[in-house]
Amino acid sequence: MRALGNKLTRSRVIKNIFCMSIELNYYIYALQNTILIGLGRMTKSICMASYNGSPFIAKQIASILPQLHDGDELIVVDDCSKDDTLQIVRSFDDPRIKLHSNSANQRHVKTFSKAMSLAANELIFLCDQDDIWEMDRLDIFEEKFLEFPEVQLITSNFYCIDDNDQPVEHKLNKVSASTSFNYKSNIIRILKGDIGYYGCAMAFRKDLLPVILPVPDYVEAHDLWIAMAANLLRSNLHIEEKTLAHRIHHSNTSNLNRSLIKKIDARIGFIKQYRDLSKRQKFFH
Repeated sequence: MRALGNKLTRSRVIKNIFCMSIELNYYIYALQNTILIGLGRMTKSICMASYNGSPFIAKQIASILPQLHDGDELIVVDDCSKDDTLQIVRSFDDPRIKLHSNSANQRHVKTFSKAMSLAANELIFLCDQDDIWEMDRLDIFEEKFLEFPEVQLITSNFYCIDDNDQPVEHKLNKVSASTSFNYKSNIIRILKGDIGYYGCAMAFRKDLLPVILPVPDYVEAHDLWIAMAANLLRSNLHIEEKTLAHRIHHSNTSNLNRSLIKKIDARIGFIKQYRDLSKRQKFFH
């Protein structure tokens, strides 16, 4: 019995040490961010659309805030949530969080468009309400933007988790660094629907906003609209790092099992997007 008790005690000690080490890592990372505030870092706007996000939004916000510096912002546009999403966001009481509420339900494309239109900083990150960011995500993207000053859009990869934060297998498409500059091929793959351009894994320079905004009413996926714009401008980069945990559950906006008719309609829509974005390139400086 004494041996069993000692074994359980050691197990508890190990578990406590493990939990403390995770907390310590986040504190260290936050301290590093504070030290780097005055070193000329690129300012960042995180754009999140929320709707009935109470089960997971706190975890997502908690994974973002330690990475933000003074002058950065997390823009949350709520699309008429019926749960306590607004109260959860307000409970963080952080001046870097800019909370806005739609007066009527606008759906995800218009809500993300509004968030992007409110962005004030150099780099704009799209953000799902139920994901969890890796704690060096912003640094990874910033380093790439500094390394490739001509690039307007960067897309990373991600891994997937379930409602219990456990890793799950998925069939979502990925991006490959080797195809970053295959612009025509990337556009064709957007039309075919077999390339991993997901908004949750994207960041772009504010210079791109005059091209992508306003997003037309007929656009079903703002992320593919943005990706097509960047490829038309020959200003696109893929990175293979997995910079976030993307949550897969029944309420995800992405529909993996669309009907054939809807897929055909979407492809027709992409052709129209190509035409309209080609006309907008003149707004890019």
